[in-house]
Amino acid sequence: MAFNNITLMAQSKITQTAGRTVLGEFAPKFAELNDDVLFGKAVWNDSTLSLHDHSMVTISILLGKGLVDSSFRSHLEMGKKHGITRKEIAALLTQAAFYAGWPNAWAGFRVAKEVWADDDAATEKERFQQQMILPIGEPNTAYAKYFIGNSYLAPISKEQIPFSNVTFEPGCRNNWHIHHATKGGGQMLVCVAGKGWYQEEGKPAVQMLPGDVIHIPANVKHWHGAAADSWFAHLAFEVPGENTSNEWLEPVTDEYYNKLE
Repeated sequence: MAFNNITLMAQSKITQTAGRTVLGEFAPKFAELNDDVLFGKAVWNDSTLSLHDHSMVTISILLGKGLVDSSFRSHLEMGKKHGITRKEIAALLTQAAFYAGWPNAWAGFRVAKEVWADDDAATEKERFQQQMILPIGEPNTAYAKYFIGNSYLAPISKEQIPFSNVTFEPGCRNNWHIHHATKGGGQMLVCVAGKGWYQEEGKPAVQMLPGDVIHIPANVKHWHGAAADSWFAHLAFEVPGENTSNEWLEPVTDEYYNKLE
């Protein structure tokens, strides 16, 4: 079956029209079940699993049944769009070989190498971009003096509550700083990809993973950034308040940062 009409929707929903396109007149009930049930709310859009994990499961099952055909390639391509990395697909096929059979795994690897072939030329930044639908943006030159390492800034909205996507290369972090306000104020971070750290003065550092939300009160000294071994991105929301201002302070030194676990 052709799956080229599957569309990724903000990394949380897919739509499917292939059933109606290919079999709508010949087998309308099958087309309905394919598009609205299998790829609808009942299965693929069940948020219990991420689209990434739905793809991992489906690829494993197809390989186990020996269906290394055009549908297998389509699901590999879709899985790649859902954030499956070359390292992950290699690990999946290697483990599956012991359960699905060595010949099936060899056949799967041949297709996977073609689907992930462009990753050989892709930069780490480009591969990280594949993990999220939000743009990485441009080098954060305006605030570079307040960061150790390279960061990127992508304004997402300037209306109502302005916010941006901030991306950190591995090991990059901003200086200690304070969001001052006499009333309200502060900042909210929504983690969207990778792995990072957040820390308030006098408290242990907190690891940040996709889906985590960090509420930063006004007038609290803190810093945040990427883990040493991972790119990281978060949305940054400035909370409205009175007499707001940002105060940038000392850097988070390598000696301090390298002690994080």
